[in-house]
Amino acid sequence: MKTLWRQTLSFPPAARLLMANQFAINLAFYMLMPYLAAHLSGSLGLAAWAVGLVLGVRNFSQQGMFLIGGTLADRFGYKAPILAGCLLRTVGFGLLGWVDNLPALIAASAATGFAGALFNPAVRAYLAAEAGERRVDAFATFNVYYQAGMLLGPLVGLALLAADFRLVCTVAAAIFAVLTLLQTRALPARRSRTADSAPGNVLAQWHTVVANRPFLLFATAMIGSYILTFQVYLALPLAADKAVGDKGTWATSGLFVVSAAVAVVGQLKLTGWAKQRWSPAQALVRGLAAMGLAFLPLAVTPPGATAAILTALVAAVALLAVGSAVVYPFEMDTVVTLSGDRLVATHYGLYNTVSGLGITLGNLATGALWDFAVRHDVLWLTWCTLAATGLVCAASVAALASSGRLAVRKEPQLVAA
Repeated sequence: MKTLWRQTLSFPPAARLLMANQFAINLAFYMLMPYLAAHLSGSLGLAAWAVGLVLGVRNFSQQGMFLIGGTLADRFGYKAPILAGCLLRTVGFGLLGWVDNLPALIAASAATGFAGALFNPAVRAYLAAEAGERRVDAFATFNVYYQAGMLLGPLVGLALLAADFRLVCTVAAAIFAVLTLLQTRALPARRSRTADSAPGNVLAQWHTVVANRPFLLFATAMIGSYILTFQVYLALPLAADKAVGDKGTWATSGLFVVSAAVAVVGQLKLTGWAKQRWSPAQALVRGLAAMGLAFLPLAVTPPGATAAILTALVAAVALLAVGSAVVYPFEMDTVVTLSGDRLVATHYGLYNTVSGLGITLGNLATGALWDFAVRHDVLWLTWCTLAATGLVCAASVAALASSGRLAVRKEPQLVAA
């Protein structure tokens, strides 16, 4: 904790505020979202298709709108989208607890999703600008706060849920309201280097980013890492449920705790260790390889051996978290490098959109593979496929690095309409 505190204080005040902001954002988000589906289907009695629609609208309005959020941040400054996003979350989370008809729930869900699309690219671009040459350290510290919010959020939400789901929503909305007021007063306005020089046509701004071939190749190569990270929500809980039946929910909660705790405790040490020994490209490649290898213990665990399966699940989650912790700060730094430090928020926006699309398609493929593997009693095929995904991702990034495509780029020219 002392190391985290010293590291945090070594950054400018605006960067420190952004880190605290992200902790509170995740705290509020994860105290509510894990329990939303149960509220919709149980308390409100919505059909399964309606629950899926509400949740799907939130995901689509966030993943599909990241590019819009990044574009606004680059054109009008970073502060305004951050404030707008926090304000939208205040309204959206408040509504989720107090409305009971489907149209209103869809509107609230869309608001919470678009809020994330507004502040996520802006926060990361702002943090990169504030950190300067210390971007890797800044993103490592940022990730500790990010994961800490994920770790504590469900626990706080569970405690509040004992009273009422409306209380959960009200407290989450109140956190975002406080964040809005705090950042209105304390967060300095900061504009992108391209805010005044960007061409008038937004399509020309997007064309500039889309024409950045090394960036697009890197974003595509990294899709596999997001598919693997998301398995904490899909394949690994399915395996826990299959292994322990009715106690699967508790086992899954334990996996979440292990994943977040590894990142919180180990992030700064892992980043410092990797910086001393590896280049950024080497850290990316080896971290991605570790994420893939995390699934191999499950591939060799005998079916029906409950204790062995649970041990393999914990090992998989821990190694996946370690690999992700190694990758994340260098990944975020590489996006800035490949942007040439121009239109950074727009690059982050498109990067998040590409990864979100990859997660959606990857989940469909993983789910279909899981069903096939269960029917034919070949679960090892699922784990081997996921392991291969990580290794292919690592090999792709290694190929980009060896060809010089991950090197520092000249600032891209803004393409006029």
